Amino acid sequence: MGGLPRGKALGYIREHEQLDRGWYAAPVGWLNAEGDGEFAVALRSALIRGNQAHLFAGCGIVGESDPASEYQETCLKLRTIGEALRPQPAATYEKLGLSL
Repeated sequence: MGGLPRGKALGYIREHEQLDRGWYAAPVGWLNAEGDGEFAVALRSALIRGNQAHLFAGCGIVGESDPASEYQETCLKLRTIGEALRPQPAATYEKLGLSL
């Protein structure tokens, strides 16, 4: 995600952001040999290395956006990713036919 004007916004991000966004805001999806496919912007992502996870989330900001609401939305997205990555009891895996 960037901003407008595009060049100025991306330059600001490169200069001030101190992290690698990884897959955040990248197009993710699928494409087959016939040229059919579907892609979306990844406003939620996680980069997992070993026993560490780096979570990314964001939202679209427009002129009418309420900063507090957008922040809360981003926190909710991060919480959802975190809950999905939380270790589950063995019974949960067994119910899904999986083993630890």
